[in-house]
Amino acid sequence: MIGLLTGIVVSTDTDRCILDVNGVGYLVSASSRTLANLPAAPEKTRLLIETVVREDAIQLFGFLTSDEQEWFRLLTTVQGVGAKVALAILSVATPGDLVLSISAGDKAALTRAAGVGARLAERIVTELKSKVGKMPAGGATAVGRSVTGNAGSVESDALQALAGLGFRRAEAWPVLSRILVEHEGATLDKVIRLALKDLAR
Repeated sequence: MIGLLTGIVVSTDTDRCILDVNGVGYLVSASSRTLANLPAAPEKTRLLIETVVREDAIQLFGFLTSDEQEWFRLLTTVQGVGAKVALAILSVATPGDLVLSISAGDKAALTRAAGVGARLAERIVTELKSKVGKMPAGGATAVGRSVTGNAGSVESDALQALAGLGFRRAEAWPVLSRILVEHEGATLDKVIRLALKDLAR
């Protein structure tokens, strides 16, 4: 089984790249986020590899970070989430985004990925919510913990979390300010959950 490839980037496409490793060209599927961060051809790079062996093919999936690879493995444990859908999710969400959205039960964030409908998004949230605490978040704020500091720190952390999910500060700040007034002393995860519910409308 192949676990790592170090070679020259020959070409990149929307969902895959070709790596030349000592004269052998390996076709590696990857998220658009990974592909966008590869050096331009013909520069050298290194990719962590997940090898999937099937009856009719051997497929290689590449990752720049172990965090992304771990999330790929976890996502593909959910029924209905194959390798292609897992890469689509990782193309629109970082490991930190996934920790936040799944912890907050934000199904709408998951449906941004190609191939993920409302029903599948709900299944992903339901099956993985109890597992995200052990998953890498890429430095994102952990949603599962309670925040006992002042409202200002909660607001700051919540703004940072929502920015990671693609919401602009200008649209998130008014919503957060209202929630913090209406739910004084609320934990960070509750504030984010309420904000996501409001912003998804």
